[in-house]
Amino acid sequence: MILAKVIGTVVSSQKAQKMDGIKFLLLEKIDPVTLKGKSDFVVSMDSVGAGVGEIVFYVSGSSARFTSVTEGRPTDSTVVAIVDQIEKHGEYTYKKN
Repeated sequence: MILAKVIGTVVSSQKAQKMDGIKFLLLEKIDPVTLKGKSDFVVSMDSVGAGVGEIVFYVSGSSARFTSVTEGRPTDSTVVAIVDQIEKHGEYTYKKN
């Protein structure tokens, strides 16, 4: 799993039929301690109802097709969790409001 921040959404009116009804999110990979973006971006299918500004885990490759939302759909990136907190060496680097 890869840690990222949802920085936007992507809308596509013309797409493969199997992608209808799917929400697409623009993600930026982040450093888990500083929470700063790494200028490394990916468009990901949303399987958990994440929103802009949230920290999430996403999976890539064949693992991206193992959710109930993405099963049988053409994807190689899916948001699978919304992060509540990040702790390193006993100190929190992130806590969701």
